[in-house]
Amino acid sequence: MTSGYHTSWKVPPEHGDDPAYRAAGRRMDFAQAVHDRRSALGWNTAELARQADMSEEDIKSIEESGVDPTLELIEQLAAALESGARIDPRTTPEFRFEGRTV
Repeated sequence: MTSGYHTSWKVPPEHGDDPAYRAAGRRMDFAQAVHDRRSALGWNTAELARQADMSEEDIKSIEESGVDPTLELIEQLAAALESGARIDPRTTPEFRFEGRTV
């Protein structure tokens, strides 16, 4: 199911309420969502960087779970990825980019 840097995130029950674990999980879900949507569009990291007016290093850092998903960043990437963003902490993964329907 996963490839590259992306792995399944399972929080042990004893850490479920730990803010650090939850933050790491959000970064991983965000990274996977960016990677999945970019791949669905057939883009490489350079193309997404161009579309998002970011550096390729920024995109790689996001996809390596190195960036917290701020609202501004989510909006910027959603526009570039021609998609909407869905965040639902009751599901796994919590974060998804979804293609827009016309």
